[in-house]
Amino acid sequence: MGTMCPCGVSVDAFSEDNNVKFEGQNGTIEGNLTYMAEVCITTLATSTLSLDFEDTETPGLNDFTFTANEITSVECNQEGQNCVVTVTGTGTIDGDKLDFVAVFRDQVASAANDNVQSFVITGFFDQNGAAPVEQGSIIALGCQEM
Repeated sequence: MGTMCPCGVSVDAFSEDNNVKFEGQNGTIEGNLTYMAEVCITTLATSTLSLDFEDTETPGLNDFTFTANEITSVECNQEGQNCVVTVTGTGTIDGDKLDFVAVFRDQVASAANDNVQSFVITGFFDQNGAAPVEQGSIIALGCQEM
């Protein structure tokens, strides 16, 4: 199984019909978000994270894929029974290097959705609030009771 990760997150999540904001555009754009991440504080150099946005309001117009090329920090915070993992770093969209902050919330309650609390790509994109994703699609590492 490999070594235990003291703080990190594993994400394979999809969220439909989100109203997101793009820098320099008025209002919001509706679309689908796909999040992928394998992040561990002890292996930042080999950690991966990506966000794929599919514009469903104006198909194809604002589609993008963001891929992290450097993850600089991972922070795990226990909130009650839940775990919130904040990941920061830089990544690229069409060759442009941009900073990002992503906040993933692993909900313990089986009735509650997990959610991506926020995903901001500085100067480009803001998911504009929490995006609910299927329970179990975000697995926080390092907040579990020992």
